[in-house]
Amino acid sequence: MSNHSAELALDALGDPMRRRILERLSAGALPVGELAEQLPIGRPAVSKHLRVLTGAGLVEHTTRGTRNLYALAPEGQVGLQQWIVSLWDDA
Repeated sequence: MSNHSAELALDALGDPMRRRILERLSAGALPVGELAEQLPIGRPAVSKHLRVLTGAGLVEHTTRGTRNLYALAPEGQVGLQQWIVSLWDDA
């Protein structure tokens, strides 16, 4: 993972609501509406957080019919994990 990619991911994870969204998505893909029902924020705010998480490579979305489903992006998670492990190994 490049320093820029790691920086984007870590910046995205700096917000507690984004971490909660990732926790919800760890159980499987969800549409924005269902995520909003599980969180103390509305759909527009969830959508904004999802855009940041998607831009950081941590979340991906697919379209099924008329619904956009959001899920964890495995490659983004692996890249972040590898970056953290490389720091740990150097220490």
